[in-house]
Amino acid sequence: MGPVLPTLLLILAGLLVGGAWSLYRQDAPRGAIVVTGLLAVLATVGGVLWLLPGEG
Repeated sequence: MGPVLPTLLLILAGLLVGGAWSLYRQDAPRGAIVVTGLLAVLATVGGVLWLLPGEG
């Protein structure tokens, strides 16, 4: 499958960061901003870790 999945995760992370920023600018509830930001961080970490060389 190659680098398709990590690329999709990093694209998702970018969308989530944009969403979190948009929520922040609209004075959305803090919980929604935090959850969206945490999902962005998880997607970024997942995408980056997937690209790191490992055993195999």
